[in-house]
Amino acid sequence: MAPSRARHFVILLGWVSLFADLCYEGMRGAIGPYLALLGASATAVGAVAGTGELIGYGLRYASGALADRTHRYWALTIIGYSTNLVAVPLLALAGSWPMVAVLVGLERLGKAIRSPAKSTLTSFAASDVGAGKAFAINEAMDQIGGLLGPLVVAGVLAWRGETAEGFAWAFVILGIPAALAIMVLLRARRLYPDPRSLEKVEDSERGALGMRYRIYLIGVALIAIGLADWPLLAYHLEKANVLATKWLPVAYAAAMGFDGLTAVLAGTAFDRRRKAGGSGSGVVAVFVLIGAAYAPLVWLADADAPYLAIAGIALWSVARAATESIGKALIATIVPRGERGRAYGLYYLIWGVAWWLGSLLLGVLYDHGRPIASAVATGALVLGAAVVTWSSRARNVA
Repeated sequence: MAPSRARHFVILLGWVSLFADLCYEGMRGAIGPYLALLGASATAVGAVAGTGELIGYGLRYASGALADRTHRYWALTIIGYSTNLVAVPLLALAGSWPMVAVLVGLERLGKAIRSPAKSTLTSFAASDVGAGKAFAINEAMDQIGGLLGPLVVAGVLAWRGETAEGFAWAFVILGIPAALAIMVLLRARRLYPDPRSLEKVEDSERGALGMRYRIYLIGVALIAIGLADWPLLAYHLEKANVLATKWLPVAYAAAMGFDGLTAVLAGTAFDRRRKAGGSGSGVVAVFVLIGAAYAPLVWLADADAPYLAIAGIALWSVARAATESIGKALIATIVPRGERGRAYGLYYLIWGVAWWLGSLLLGVLYDHGRPIASAVATGALVLGAAVVTWSSRARNVA
């Protein structure tokens, strides 16, 4: 009976992710051209995007610690998702790019509030469903929403035109999946008011995060540094005439779809390794190593060999899926449940800062020479995989 309840709980949270990501990714895809329509400069566009991500990652440790201290996992998750319902439709009334910046910051603040609490909620079902499968289901459904969101916006703009009115319609319509996410979340809370009861507790409620977790975060930081953000990959694909501009959104959508499929495969492999007595860290490392070849394939490709870039994008998705699914699942297996909010908050903070720094570094190196950028990205991923593997051998002490 318990495994069935746990699986149902995970699927409900997966639907929340699908609807919320449909709203967020739809908004994210429209923000650039909407800001341009409102007269924002390229610097303003970069500032809005960068500040939003800084808020989204920078405050997660604090919200995770608050979740552990208060055990108000549901309240924090609901508050966090509620910002989508407020911020995204209000973009239709923004009228100026500074107001857009405020609303994007509000949406990212909601992400910061909810992410550690929701990851912790998912972890409570991990002992019955399997940590790999629990987080893989969430990632797969998340990516389905990520695929649908930009398509919804594209359809609305094709219908109403790429005008202020057209964007206004798109943002208002995106409020529908935001509302659906809240409805599913409230149903999940009603059915599972104390999701901690789903977990078979085999360790203490409280405890130190431990050396294993700390070493793991070092590996996570290295992986984030080597995993370039999509805009940098798209920049090369367009500049080198590898793909026409109109095909870049299609390539990104395909990458997100492959990400979701890979997450399911990785989650299954992770759980099988755990059942065989392993820690699962080796599975994370293997998927990262497979993805490490993405950089030379993408950045050294040209118009005469687009197939290399396509293969590289697929491998980029493999490495990304490993961090988004089983990378989180591993934390559920090595951190006491009473400390997981803080653990996930710190994980997100380290990932966000390292990813930002890595994107800057790889961008500078790309300008100086694509082979150098490729070598650094690949080297960071390989080293990160090695550190993740090493983390499983450390004694889990403070």
